Amino acid sequence: MTTIENEILRVQISAKGAELQSISRKDNHLEYLWSGDPAFWGKKSPVLFPIVGGLKNNRYRYNGQTYELGRHGFARDKTFELTEHTPHSATFVLTDDEDTLSHYPFPFSLSIRYTITDATLAVRYSVQNTGDAAMYFSVGAHPAFKMPLVEGTAYSDYALHFNAPENAGLWPLSPEGQILPEPEAFFSNSEVLPISKKLFYKDALVFKHLASNAIAIRSESTPHGLEVRFPGFPYMGIWSAKDADFVCIEPWCGIADHTDASGELKKKEGIIDLAPEAIFQREWSAIFF
Repeated sequence: MTTIENEILRVQISAKGAELQSISRKDNHLEYLWSGDPAFWGKKSPVLFPIVGGLKNNRYRYNGQTYELGRHGFARDKTFELTEHTPHSATFVLTDDEDTLSHYPFPFSLSIRYTITDATLAVRYSVQNTGDAAMYFSVGAHPAFKMPLVEGTAYSDYALHFNAPENAGLWPLSPEGQILPEPEAFFSNSEVLPISKKLFYKDALVFKHLASNAIAIRSESTPHGLEVRFPGFPYMGIWSAKDADFVCIEPWCGIADHTDASGELKKKEGIIDLAPEAIFQREWSAIFF
């Protein structure tokens, strides 16, 4: 376990999956991250790479060959190398190996840097194509925030606050986790979405190209909450396991296959095409109050 901290925040990260394990404030003694109770969902903040969501039949084709890859890819289950550690930051790196190449035929380096400044945690993904041909990938975040956050409040006391009026449709998922062909009406020039456990009974809420680039979790019952900022992430998932005490706010560069997907990796919606030696970077952050 790697710890970074300052006078306000204390953050812990596991080498397995380079996954956040704890985010707490020292002044209010609140833990903001989900506990990872395996009775509901045993992870806390997995990194999604080299795909986001599920593939149709868990397969894709590239250069005439068929490969199998599970939902959200393999990074969340791999052990990363800690390559840099200061009191306020830590960098973890994953590179291709014999196992990854059997499922994903691209040489790569995935670097994840965690940095804390005051009450803000920033998470930067850097993907480098270390091969000699174009690389196709997606990357995304999946942090689960504890709900209710404060003792004495209820799950339904909280709401999601978007930083712009929203009119985006909801893209429903099939039972197998693929995106259905047409969106459903959802927002109506809305900036606030009350949360309840039944909101997630049909799986994740999936959106494309929100007007917002920040979503806060707030309650009128407490001054404490958090805000996730995600400029440059075109897709968003909001999810909780059934009846679990958390909410995930998931900025994605990539999305699950549609039900009518061809299976060709190069044609997959949201796939990123990275030239040899090129580096792709995105950063999301969260402020905790």
